[in-house]
Amino acid sequence: MSGWGKNNLNQSGKKSWTFTEAQEKLSTYCAYQERCSWEVRRKLFEKGITDEKAEELISYLIKENFLDEERFARAFCRGKFRLKRWGKNRIKMELKMRQIPEELIRKGLLEIDPEEYYDTLLTETEKKWTKTNESDPYKKRYKVIGYLMQKGFEQDLIQEALESLK
Repeated sequence: MSGWGKNNLNQSGKKSWTFTEAQEKLSTYCAYQERCSWEVRRKLFEKGITDEKAEELISYLIKENFLDEERFARAFCRGKFRLKRWGKNRIKMELKMRQIPEELIRKGLLEIDPEEYYDTLLTETEKKWTKTNESDPYKKRYKVIGYLMQKGFEQDLIQEALESLK
């Protein structure tokens, strides 16, 4: 497992789950919103369930179709792009952090319409350009580029968007 919560095993004061209780609660957890196995493992770790029991529960969730990494990747890409207006680089990075395979990340990114993506970038560029209070045009441009890169947009598209503002 990665570094999250290594020292917090059963220190959170939360009651740990029985196996049946975990099946029920995780089914609800996954039915409420798309999840990936990384998020489920993290939840199980918080409850003190690790190793074979955790893998058995994850297998159960996959078998019962509560957990599907491809479905998660597609929903994640759609949601983060449409709601948070993230660029593809940021989305890709977040999915990698959640240990989603590269192939599924590519499939997920196909959910983003290229025209809508560029329109969103233009809108974000215009908004940030207008809001940035900087008299020096080079500094202003630098700040806007930094903001858009932080949101995960590609450098070449950002340059194109900035050129279209002129």
